[in-house]
Amino acid sequence: MTSYDPEIERLRAEVSCATLLERLPTPWLLDRAESTKNCLKYRRGPGEVIIVNHGGRGWWDAQSDAKGDVFDLAQHLDPGLNFGQVRKLLRPFIGLAPAFPQASRRRRREFPDATPAERWEPRPPLRPTSPGWQYLALDRGLPDLILKAATAADVLREGAYGSPWFAHRDETGRVTHVEIRAQNYKGSLAGGVKTLFRFPGGDPPFSRLVVAEAPIDALSIAVIEQCQPHTLYAATGGGMGPATIAAIEQLLAGMAGQADAFCSATDANSAGDLYAARHREIAEKAGVGFVRLRPPIENADWNDIIKQQAQQRNGS
Repeated sequence: MTSYDPEIERLRAEVSCATLLERLPTPWLLDRAESTKNCLKYRRGPGEVIIVNHGGRGWWDAQSDAKGDVFDLAQHLDPGLNFGQVRKLLRPFIGLAPAFPQASRRRRREFPDATPAERWEPRPPLRPTSPGWQYLALDRGLPDLILKAATAADVLREGAYGSPWFAHRDETGRVTHVEIRAQNYKGSLAGGVKTLFRFPGGDPPFSRLVVAEAPIDALSIAVIEQCQPHTLYAATGGGMGPATIAAIEQLLAGMAGQADAFCSATDANSAGDLYAARHREIAEKAGVGFVRLRPPIENADWNDIIKQQAQQRNGS
């Protein structure tokens, strides 16, 4: 039986899910026209909708079956957080009321018709001297060889302010969503629909699918495995909406009956284990073999393993 913890109960009672959505990067905005007193609809971009209910104590994701309390919401927004980290994150929000911010006219005018694909198109490729390359090589420990391969595959480009951009693509190769990672920023371009970040380990047809949570983790496990042939290294960008699940199912349809075709490479924590369990269900439905690839360090992801290996090589 779980013992009573007064701080947990206080955080659940006094931290509003709406406040969390409004104040964490990238902030969600209230769609006042489609909200009611008991159901507040928050948007971050087309296809991204979270409903806050129960007076701010509950929520559910309109694009998946995810729901719960404020602890669940924090881990939904950042699946890499463990329970202790969530407690620390929520403490400053105790008693803060939501401001119910709506999109300003200026923000609505910004890129009014530009899709993530259109914003992706003019961005330059990464190069060894660019800030994005330096961040991934020095801070994230990714070797030049994998950065050159990802750039050549056009899944990685130099974004604004030296931030690497990672493309999600559908089965036709069309960019549907763009994730952004930098030293002090984690987000995505507005207006996209998450499908899959896809980095080919070799030429198609693919007989093996390795799915991580983040694109950097997908590239990291590709490094660890030395880019196995006929393997597609993919990332969901965290939670899986209908478009992501459909993309995985479409890929697995061509691998039916194959052993070890679906490898779930999610993080070594409770959230990663939940994702892996969902991956197993998808594999069983598709009739393919399933393998759980779990980072060997608890509460770590695959990029943590890459960084540890780099430190060991450097003798630090």
